Amino acid sequence: MDQLNQPMDIILDRNKDSLIISDWGNRRVVQWPRLNGQTIISNVDCSRLKMDSNGDLYISDSDKHEVKRWKIGDKSGTIIAGGNGQGDQLNHPTHIVVDDDYSIYVSDNENHRVTKWIKDAKVGIVVAGGNGQGNKLKQLCYPMGIVLDQLKNLFLADSQNNRIVYWPPGSKEGFTVVGGNGKGQKANQFNSPNGLSFYQQENLYVVESNNARIQKFERDFN
Repeated sequence: MDQLNQPMDIILDRNKDSLIISDWGNRRVVQWPRLNGQTIISNVDCSRLKMDSNGDLYISDSDKHEVKRWKIGDKSGTIIAGGNGQGDQLNHPTHIVVDDDYSIYVSDNENHRVTKWIKDAKVGIVVAGGNGQGNKLKQLCYPMGIVLDQLKNLFLADSQNNRIVYWPPGSKEGFTVVGGNGKGQKANQFNSPNGLSFYQQENLYVVESNNARIQKFERDFN
């Protein structure tokens, strides 16, 4: 239990003072208090994790093309997005976000779009991209990290277009806020950005594993 294999994601459970880790290479999710870790979900190819305000866990399984929710005490998860294999539903989902209404947003990586699944919905709604692979403002190319601000504006890492895109609710196209200047290592360039995080709704942090760096941008994106 003291070893991990290709961990992919991590979240903090403040109520239990522990870390929850997507141990992708070992096909499990591990809860790690200050002393000893324990497996809480097994036999799952967990790409990314999220936790809602109730303490329920959400897991994107990129190999099964689905997102599952594990309520506290559940022995098996419930499919809440995808689950019908590759294709029009989900195709290699990666990052997920859960909003205050328990709707989930899924970075539908190989469908080049982001979909929203309202609680208990059977079908997702395309909220970004969905117009084929490309670099136009209405298109995405392998989207990865996604975050929402307080107004539910969507920000996403458009990884192979090397840009961060802002997509207001109901918009038909997004707006490039950082990047879009080709692949590179300059401050205004990216190399396959893959993770996003807001800090107090002011600063946006962008993770780039290929450039081995994390960049911080103020909300005016200078």
